[in-house]
Amino acid sequence: MIAFYDHLPVIELASGQAVAFEQEWLVRSLAQAALRAGYARWWLAEHVAESVTTYLREQEEINVLPVSRLTQTVQSVLQVIGYAEVAQHFTPAPHRERVSLVALVHAAGTGYELAFFELLGRRIEVLTEGATCDLQLDGLDRAVRLLCASKTWNRACTALRDEIVAFTRDRAAAAAAHCEIQCTLL
Repeated sequence: MIAFYDHLPVIELASGQAVAFEQEWLVRSLAQAALRAGYARWWLAEHVAESVTTYLREQEEINVLPVSRLTQTVQSVLQVIGYAEVAQHFTPAPHRERVSLVALVHAAGTGYELAFFELLGRRIEVLTEGATCDLQLDGLDRAVRLLCASKTWNRACTALRDEIVAFTRDRAAAAAAHCEIQCTLL
C-alpha cells in the first residue's frame, strides 16, 4: 500500500492533473465562496476546511479524489451547517502554482540577470494562460543575492529586488487583461 503525505488523497483536477490536497487551498476556496455569497470575513472557512480535511484523512480507501467529488463533499457540509448560499457559490480556487526564483537563477546559468528575466517572464506567461491563476514566486531575497553574487545585502541587491518586483507586477498586470490572477512574491 502507498502511504500519501499526511494520509490525504491527491486531488485530480478537471484537466487531469493530480495535485496534493492542501487545506490552505480549501480555506481560500471557501473564503472566496463566502465573499461571493456576501460574507466579507467569514470566520467558518478554516473550521469547515479542517472538518473536510479530517473526513478525507479518514477515507483510507480513497487515493485519488476527483475535484468534482471534493466540490460535492464541501457543498454538502456547507448545506448541513446552514450555509446553502455559500455552497451555491463554492468552486475550488485554482491550485497555487509555485515558482522557485532560486531555481530560475540556476537555470539562467551564465546569462545571469538577462536570462533570469527572460525565464521569469516566460514562466509567468505560461502559468497565466488559463482563465484563473494563483501564482506564488518564492525565494526573492536569496535569488537577488545569487544574481548579485553577494553574501550580504547591499544597494545593488535593493535595486535588483525592486526591478524584479516591478517586472513581476508588470507581467501580472498584463496577464490580468485576460486572466483572473492572484500573484504573491515571497
